[in-house]
Amino acid sequence: MEFPQQKPAGDSKITYPPGVKEITDKISNDEVVKRLKMVVKTFMDMDQDSEEEKQQYLNLALHLASEFFLRNPNKDVRLLVACCLADIFRIYAPEAPYTSHDKLKDIFLFITRQLKGLEDTKSPQFNRYFYLLENLAWVKSYNICFELEDCNEIFIQLFKTLFSVINNSHNQKVQMHMLDLMSSIIMEGDGVTQELLDTILINLIPAHKVKHTPHKVKLLTLSSPLQNLNKQAYDLAKTLLKRTVQTIETCIANFFNQVLVMGKSSVSDLSEHVFDLIQELFSIDPLLLTSVMPQLEFKLKSNDGEERLAVVKLLAKLFGAKDSELATQNRPLWQCFLGRFNDIHVPVRLESVKFASHCLMNHPDLAKDLTEFLKVRSHDPEEAIRHDVIVTIINAGKKDLNLVNDQLLGFVRERTLDKRWRVRKEAMMGLAQLFKKYCLHHEAGKEQAQKISWIKDKLLHIYYQNSIDDKLLVEKIFAQYMVPHSLDTEEKMKCLYYLYACLDTNAVKALNEMWKCQNMLRGLVRELLDLHKLPVSEANNTSMFGKLMTISKNLPDAGKAQDFMKRFNQVLGEDEKLRVQLETLISPTCSCKQAELCVREITRKLTFPKQPTNPFLEMVKFLLERIAPVHIDSEAISALVKLLNKSIEGTADDDEEGVTPDTAIRSGLELLKVLSFTHPTAFHSAETYESLLQCLKMEDDKVAEAAIQIFRNTGQKIETELQQIRSTLIPVLHQKAKRGTPHQAKQAVHCIHAIFCNKEVQLAQIFEPLSRSLNADVPEQLITPLVSLGHISLLAPDQFASPMKAIVANFIVKDLLMNDRSVGNKNGKLWTSDEEVSAEVLAKVQAIKLLVRWLLGMKNNQSKSANSTLRLLSAMLVSEGDLTEQKKISKSDMSRLRLAAGGAIMKLAQEPVYHDIITPEQFQLCGLVINDECYQVRQIFAQKLHLALVKLLLPLEYLAVFSLCAKDPVKERRAHARQCLLKNISVRREYIKNNPLTNDKMLSLLPEYVVPYMIHLLAHDPDFTKPQDFEQLRDLKECLWFMLEVLMVKNENNSHAFLRKMVENIKQTKDAQCPDDPKANEKLYIVCDVALFVIVNKSTACHLDCPKEPVLPAKFFTPPDKDFINDKEYLSSEARTLLLTGKVRTSVLNQLLTVNIREDMVMNTAPVSWPRPAQAPPGPLHGEQGPYGTGPEGLHQDPCVRSSKQHQRQLSQGLMRHELMKPFSNQEGTVTPDLTTEAPTIPKPRRGRPPKATASPLANEKDGATAKGRKRAAPAQDSASSVEPNSIKIPKADDVTQRSINLQR
Repeated sequence: MEFPQQKPAGDSKITYPPGVKEITDKISNDEVVKRLKMVVKTFMDMDQDSEEEKQQYLNLALHLASEFFLRNPNKDVRLLVACCLADIFRIYAPEAPYTSHDKLKDIFLFITRQLKGLEDTKSPQFNRYFYLLENLAWVKSYNICFELEDCNEIFIQLFKTLFSVINNSHNQKVQMHMLDLMSSIIMEGDGVTQELLDTILINLIPAHKVKHTPHKVKLLTLSSPLQNLNKQAYDLAKTLLKRTVQTIETCIANFFNQVLVMGKSSVSDLSEHVFDLIQELFSIDPLLLTSVMPQLEFKLKSNDGEERLAVVKLLAKLFGAKDSELATQNRPLWQCFLGRFNDIHVPVRLESVKFASHCLMNHPDLAKDLTEFLKVRSHDPEEAIRHDVIVTIINAGKKDLNLVNDQLLGFVRERTLDKRWRVRKEAMMGLAQLFKKYCLHHEAGKEQAQKISWIKDKLLHIYYQNSIDDKLLVEKIFAQYMVPHSLDTEEKMKCLYYLYACLDTNAVKALNEMWKCQNMLRGLVRELLDLHKLPVSEANNTSMFGKLMTISKNLPDAGKAQDFMKRFNQVLGEDEKLRVQLETLISPTCSCKQAELCVREITRKLTFPKQPTNPFLEMVKFLLERIAPVHIDSEAISALVKLLNKSIEGTADDDEEGVTPDTAIRSGLELLKVLSFTHPTAFHSAETYESLLQCLKMEDDKVAEAAIQIFRNTGQKIETELQQIRSTLIPVLHQKAKRGTPHQAKQAVHCIHAIFCNKEVQLAQIFEPLSRSLNADVPEQLITPLVSLGHISLLAPDQFASPMKAIVANFIVKDLLMNDRSVGNKNGKLWTSDEEVSAEVLAKVQAIKLLVRWLLGMKNNQSKSANSTLRLLSAMLVSEGDLTEQKKISKSDMSRLRLAAGGAIMKLAQEPVYHDIITPEQFQLCGLVINDECYQVRQIFAQKLHLALVKLLLPLEYLAVFSLCAKDPVKERRAHARQCLLKNISVRREYIKNNPLTNDKMLSLLPEYVVPYMIHLLAHDPDFTKPQDFEQLRDLKECLWFMLEVLMVKNENNSHAFLRKMVENIKQTKDAQCPDDPKANEKLYIVCDVALFVIVNKSTACHLDCPKEPVLPAKFFTPPDKDFINDKEYLSSEARTLLLTGKVRTSVLNQLLTVNIREDMVMNTAPVSWPRPAQAPPGPLHGEQGPYGTGPEGLHQDPCVRSSKQHQRQLSQGLMRHELMKPFSNQEGTVTPDLTTEAPTIPKPRRGRPPKATASPLANEKDGATAKGRKRAAPAQDSASSVEPNSIKIPKADDVTQRSINLQR
């Protein structure tokens, strides 16, 4: 193809360099190339000062810009021409020889096209291409184009070419020249057009987005800049932007302003990638976005949730970048971003929380700003957000504990109790990982370990939760993170030894409970395997089913667990080898290494390769993990004992581990004591017992006590196999039983009884000297002997029952309990610490316990000793603890004795033979202890009552006592009582569900049968004196609802109708305690009416038919009389209105107040006689002094409550002192001297709950002075100054109507 040749200007001809012939289209390409090379050489050698040559070769320069050269198809020709043109621009600068704008445009577009040759660095012509680039960059030849109208087209083409050819084979010089060339265009021009800016910015976008994303579809995801991206083009654009930041920033700001603020996405094809670009530009140089950041604040407040999400994702990367200072430089944007933590759109909140992790790790200084927002999100209603809050904090903490403050860790601590299992699990596992890293491995030093020392306690506290998933996770955490089972034995036991020493009390209890549960489960599996050894029978299958159900309840997802355990049981029956492996695993002699092998073998047998998931195997693994002894075996116990010995010798690392030697020794013994219950076989070695003998000789009482208990639990083979240990142990136990502490004495007696064959001889050697040495004048030396004698009589009743009777009659009752030798501290406190209690009172408390142990050992009442003991205990309660009524004993000591007496009756009631002889009056006196005026008495008594009931040791009637807790003025106590009720009712229902019961047993276990006992108890409440008194009726309703609310949570088996029918049936009977007393029966019927009122108002299902006929206890109610139909309504309409609304009509209230005031005026003018119990036989001295004090109790005005007469309270049996003593006496004609004074009788005030308006705070009450349960009124005094200030409280004028009961709650 021929091209028209450009004519040189004027009439001059073209001058070629020497040796170069004319270059025309008539010659071959090779010849053209040959001649052009010589031309190139000539121009290369020329400089700008060669004016003569410049003029000489001007026409040649014009000729080289002709169409022939610019459109030559030969690549080499074009390259050589481009090099010549580049030199021409250099030589003739600053004025180019070409004046036509069109020609200049063609030339620069031609040169730009030639630069594509830079792509192939291995090309033979690459050096010429490089020379071309270098020349253009050095001279800044493209700046000539600024004068052209369409220069932008040239620049765009140049930039595209350079970005497309750059690759990793180019050296630094190539990149530098490219940058020089492009930066000069940007910096020296009038501005950067959008198209040119797009040409640069597009290199920051991943290629797959640019190619495959339709136009005008906004991308909301951010990708790595290196993904599917030309790395060298990215670096070139990055460097170019950095170099030209001052110039290009304005253009960038304009672009983002149009897209973000004005919404003009059509201005650029990159509009859909604005968030990707902002991220990349920020990472290149934040100055590029100086004017853009305020625009993002506008976007953060967009109404479009997806748009806010995109901006949040972007800013999360910008704020969280490692070296980012955006948060400090742009506080308004930072604060606006933090506001998105509270966004209404869930994904936005979730993204904000995820950002916090990177921010905490990269910018610890921003933790303070984030803390408050993470706190709110830790309580977010969305489970995923709460979960991610935990992940955020834990990830930061695992990187560096300094990155998370105590408040952030506190959020994780709170979430361990989250309602969702996924969140709880994440929180618990996260804390466990932190504990292992910083506390176990000490990766950050002791100071950081101390910062999170609370984690171990918190994790173990979770074992108290009801969820089996929580318990299993705690066990897993303990085995893998707190005391890793993978460690060697010595290291593992060292971890356990010092961990146990550092745990708080509740954590220790939780850990002990964990071992206890695992041991219980091992026992169940052992019993199941024993059943497999028996012949197949229906009874055997039933027993197996019961075991499997119990095991299933200790595994997650009880429903599935039952099916899987049935299947596992079937496999056990078919596979004898599997049974052998399981028996080895639960054997007391199984070592930890053996356990691992057994678990592995059992798992292998149950694995099915074709199943990707095997839920059956997973469930069996849960069981194996719980029963496998991964921590404790004989080797482990030996290692623990060695650690204990080192602590005793002072050679251990106790101080380095943060515990004192004394603490280490005491906690080490406690740990061994607990393990002696669960792994007794592991202790059987001479070395272990030798160390325990050394502990017995230590001065620390707790240490010796624990050592004795370990011997008691583990020493069954000492007598036969370890004679030397036996000979050393016996005298030590004798010494502890005679002169040790009370706890040591108890354990010593039980230890002798448990491990020695000749226990009768051994116990006799202790009993005889102790019984001869009893001396009430030295009470300090009485306590331990009384404990030992009591436990000896409990363990060996046949041998010591008879001699004990003489001790009880002549010493315990007559000499100790019936005498007050010392005068107590009159400080007025209702409770003092154990150290402040007088020795005499401590001895009396132990004497009461001795009486109970003696009777529990005998388990019969042939000598009527139990009746006398119960009367003695009742008298103790009636006399407020001051049995002799000589007023020598202090109030705090009286509280101790009341507690002991109430606990003693409750203990005797656990034995059926004694429960049958406890009268209703004695039961009522015992129950009233839960309303005692002393807070500690109420607290301890309620706890004892709950523990006995939850173990099903006490009869059902004692559950009714909790209804009196509604009167407790302390909210904490009422809440505790309600929890006790819930637990007891749950235990009873569960027991009934799992055990088929006869009708008789159902009466003693079905929770609904507590209602008759409760009604009878409340009818005889000494606070209930005026049947129609509105306030007393309101208190009755509170007590009834306290129990009924828990019973009526669900209407199981039509229980509401059953309750209604039961109460209606009670109204057709009479009070068996005093059937002929119309007032007593009236009170009973009033309580029934209040109960019916509550049931009917709380349940719509109570009116349904109840086919089952309730059975009422004959001890409390007479059989129904066919001729007696009680359909009377005992509640007035006003009373019903009050119970329903809590308000009294004004006219009724005025009438009530008037009647009360008149009654008080009458009651305070004359004494009132004491009503004798209906069933008590008339005594010769009725009306005179009682058996344990003054005569019948009168009535007192109660200054603590409204003006009304004091409630009556009566002594359970009107017997003289010598009548009480008679059954204990072993000599005829024994006469007990009357120790009471001749002073006029002071009536005993009742203990009752003060009105809530006057109840003192709990803090004061625990000091023993205020907030009393059954508040005792001060006895009448001659002088007003003698009245105790704490006993008088003035009620408000509107106290009667102040409190209302919401029946709809």
